[in-house]
Amino acid sequence: MSELLTFSLLFSSIRLATPLIFAALGGLFSERSGVINIALEGMMLAGAFTAAVLTFEFQSSFLGFTGGIVAGAIVGLIYAIAVIRFEANQVVAGFAINLLMLGLPQFLSGAIYDSTGSTPQIPKEFLLPQLFNSVSVASIIAFALIPVCWYVLYKTPFGLRLRAVGENPEAADSAGIDVLKLRYTAVIISGMLAAAGGAYLSIGQSSLFTRGMTAGRGFIALAALILAKWRPVPVLFACLFFGFTEALSFQIQGVVKLPSGEDIPVQFIQMIPYVLTIIVLAGFIGLSRPPKALGIPYRKEK
Repeated sequence: MSELLTFSLLFSSIRLATPLIFAALGGLFSERSGVINIALEGMMLAGAFTAAVLTFEFQSSFLGFTGGIVAGAIVGLIYAIAVIRFEANQVVAGFAINLLMLGLPQFLSGAIYDSTGSTPQIPKEFLLPQLFNSVSVASIIAFALIPVCWYVLYKTPFGLRLRAVGENPEAADSAGIDVLKLRYTAVIISGMLAAAGGAYLSIGQSSLFTRGMTAGRGFIALAALILAKWRPVPVLFACLFFGFTEALSFQIQGVVKLPSGEDIPVQFIQMIPYVLTIIVLAGFIGLSRPPKALGIPYRKEK
């Protein structure tokens, strides 16, 4: 056990929780406004691919990270138009975005680099800066966003209106709040934050974009959001929990063995974070009260 519980496990948990924190905070804004965001996975992929391409081409992690966030905003706007303007089913539209972003980066990568599997390797000096114990500056930003999001959500007029729109859009509209405009804003913010998590994956945690590199992290972020009951501070601890489980799954490879003395098959170890996600969703989704208007399109009375 002492071989497993080390400081390296702690810092690994922080690194692995970073993209989840970005994505979960993105989902927080969208869903607090009443829009389900199943598209977090696709938004992360958009940010990861754009960041990798721009960083490689312009040799600037700042430009790559910023470009990834802009790509997320564009995908968020597309999703917002579909579900707010045209009142598409939010779950179906979200999965459509995810499927689009599973294929589009491969197509673009093949057109630009003649490789659909991955983008070229980015030199180490052009990746996001690392601080102590290989913790990226993006991790610091993610942790700093927790109190910022809490303040915005609970201590500003914007946050009050956002929560009102997610709970009772009719009452918010009668109070003079532009419900549709606020939902557009929330979904675009959601895309930007989720894409920041994807950008970290490709130019912070890794050094290139690979096909499907988010590996379901957008859905794990949604599970963390439900576990945290749509509140910023508990989101941090929920994401750290999932980051810890993933780090632990890496750590126990080759350390924990079967009674026969053989290594546990790596596929079973890699399943741990996803199995825990299913358990959390099954055990806590009934105990969490989502915003009352979540998933319900709002049509302004004329």
